Amino acid sequence: MKVMRKIIEIDEKRCDGCGQCAMACAEGAIAIIDGKARLVSESYCDGLGACIGECPQGAISIVEREAEDFDPEAVHQHLTSRESSESTLPCGCPLTHVKTFSSSFVKNWPVKIRLISPRAPFFEGARIFIAADCGPASCPSFHEKFLGESGVLLIGCPKFDNLNEYRERIGSILKAHPSIEEVTVIRMEVPCCSGLTGIVRRAAEDSGRPIEVKEVVLSAKGNVVQQSPVVIGAKIAL
Repeated sequence: MKVMRKIIEIDEKRCDGCGQCAMACAEGAIAIIDGKARLVSESYCDGLGACIGECPQGAISIVEREAEDFDPEAVHQHLTSRESSESTLPCGCPLTHVKTFSSSFVKNWPVKIRLISPRAPFFEGARIFIAADCGPASCPSFHEKFLGESGVLLIGCPKFDNLNEYRERIGSILKAHPSIEEVTVIRMEVPCCSGLTGIVRRAAEDSGRPIEVKEVVLSAKGNVVQQSPVVIGAKIAL
């Protein structure tokens, strides 16, 4: 049923198809189609405009017009159907399909925190490793040393990326997968990298359940210079 309400409007002439708005939309209302951001369905858009601040081209605005009413149940069904082992992420990039590999050092794709889907099936029961993106580059044996056969890897840079976005994304992963009991943070010893552990700790607190957060600190040469557990909501035996 159509009603008068607020809803987003996308100026296709300004849009360059970067996909930032699509990744910021929690309802999955926006997708990149034919190189442009487009509204998938009026009923998926809540009209709050969380995507507006993510658009570097100023191509998104809020208008008030007659549109299909916002439907939370339809949004839930849409998000559920979109999350599968071969689903394409909303930014539309050809290499951002959610995948699980059986014969590779990296067992999951994508690996960037900003691109990963919180409902990706490979998180279920997995050992989660969240690494500063310099970590794998500094340590030649990174995959064998830390990930083993079943580790799921997420990477990001706490200096240049949005830490609040990291907190929300990691928190969503932990809430969506109750089987995750521990997360290992692998960061560099430089001071600016310490924020990664803090943001994962806060995301674990947001989950509302006991999660063990371990920290591994690497030197620029890839050596482990510090290793310690941080416990969220429960005690562990050392």
